[in-house]
Amino acid sequence: MDSPPKRFRLHIPDAALADLKERLARTRWPEEPPSEPWSTGTALVYLKELIHYWQTSFDWRAQEARINRFRQFSVPIRGIELHFIHEPGRGADPMPLLLSHGWPGSIVEFNTIIPLLTEHFTVVAPSLPGYTLSFKPGQKRFGIEDIADTFAELMTEVLGYQRFGAQGGDWGGFVSSVLGWKHPGLLTGIHLNLLGVRRDPKLVSSAPEELAYGKQLEHWLSEETGYQWIQGTKPQTLAYGLTDSPAGLAAWIAEKFRSWSDCDGVIENAILRDDLLADISLYWFTGAIGSSFWPYYARMHGPWPIPEGKTVDVPTGYAEFPKEILRPPRSLAARTYTNIRRWTEMKKGGHFAALEQPHALAAEVTAFFLSQNR
Repeated sequence: MDSPPKRFRLHIPDAALADLKERLARTRWPEEPPSEPWSTGTALVYLKELIHYWQTSFDWRAQEARINRFRQFSVPIRGIELHFIHEPGRGADPMPLLLSHGWPGSIVEFNTIIPLLTEHFTVVAPSLPGYTLSFKPGQKRFGIEDIADTFAELMTEVLGYQRFGAQGGDWGGFVSSVLGWKHPGLLTGIHLNLLGVRRDPKLVSSAPEELAYGKQLEHWLSEETGYQWIQGTKPQTLAYGLTDSPAGLAAWIAEKFRSWSDCDGVIENAILRDDLLADISLYWFTGAIGSSFWPYYARMHGPWPIPEGKTVDVPTGYAEFPKEILRPPRSLAARTYTNIRRWTEMKKGGHFAALEQPHALAAEVTAFFLSQNR
């Protein structure tokens, strides 16, 4: 470790807030094609409403204050400055718990769930390398295995924890899974709300539940992976537009929150508009949308994060939310995760579980880890 962590407090300059409002006011709108709204991407009517609210009513300072409630730090590690929340547990002998977000998420996802978890856990919630507060121009890029190694070093060498639990969804689920595969001696267990099962139709057997999943996977691969191909093959080209246009950035991110959440077609049914815009704003102010694409590029040009023939053998818990992007059956998941000890079908929620259903997710995470031998 080059130097110890130093305290961090988020503050965006007034000039950056003014610049954002000016850019939003000058948005140049495209024509929407003659098709059903949202069928070809973010609906024009919705985005105009969102941008108007962002420009005229959204209170960034209030969101900044929500984040600054937590103890935040930055530390030089593996050639970058890593930002993380480190919130102590309130109970006796709280277990260290690493929370990892994904794309297009951020630590904003954890605003509600962290206080729910600190009843039993000391929570460490980093901004992923290359994402928002863990990004500075010119820094090197990290794939998922690199991120997992960085977080293992953060938890052990920087913070001094001998063992810890890990929880995550989206890329955070992959980070937690790689930790379980690569650093099993450090883990008390992992809890996931997205499984790192390879998305290969050839792995699907003739079992009814796997055939049903095969249809789900086929739809995902044919209709929902366009963003992955762009971010994974030509990320720099996309980064110009989204770094220059806040409306473009909002359109790119909001469509995913609608498609992947349990919202019945209306984002705000599942996620508060202020939470959505806090997340988008954090990407905007940090200029980190282009660097956040890198795990996709690394994934497209390298092996699956859990290499073929490798398994995750640490105790594993899984919360299956009904509107998650992909929901492999337990029989298929067990070929990668050999020590599944808790598998819960949740009543409501989607991909952004920590935002959509923080109380339900916190209860599941707590039940899983408290049942494990420390």
